[in-house]
Amino acid sequence: MSVKGRVVQINISPGGVPKLPVAAARVTPDGLEGDGHRDLEHHGGPERALCLFSLEQIRALQAEGHPVTPGAIGENLTLEGVDWERVQPGAVLELGEEVRIEITRYTSPCFNIEPSFAGGDFARVSQKRHPGWSRVYAKVLQPGPIRQGDPVRLLDPV
Repeated sequence: MSVKGRVVQINISPGGVPKLPVAAARVTPDGLEGDGHRDLEHHGGPERALCLFSLEQIRALQAEGHPVTPGAIGENLTLEGVDWERVQPGAVLELGEEVRIEITRYTSPCFNIEPSFAGGDFARVSQKRHPGWSRVYAKVLQPGPIRQGDPVRLLDPV
């Protein structure tokens, strides 16, 4: 059994934020083709190949008055319809027809995303301070193409 959602937006940049939307991308073991990172000590690499966030969380943050938008805080994939409380380290997701990823850790927010938060409160997406509101990193188990609108399946533990 799995829970279905969808890829709302695929986001890339040559480095830094915001990441801008593209209609489709190829997922590789190192992340999305065409996406880059300025700070390789804290971003990127096989265990942090992709960054994910929830559209529902973004909308809730907007309702709190934060000017955050999809891609603005560095996520590669903005997802909708996935129970974000279950998207935690060890969870496996299938994206589209081929891609499979495993959540490896919660992200640590940094000052670069400060403009997306009222009063500069970028710690609003800190797992330590606000559990359940963090973006997550994932490693790629099975590479392949993804497109905006592709289904997302959160696999139940075996």
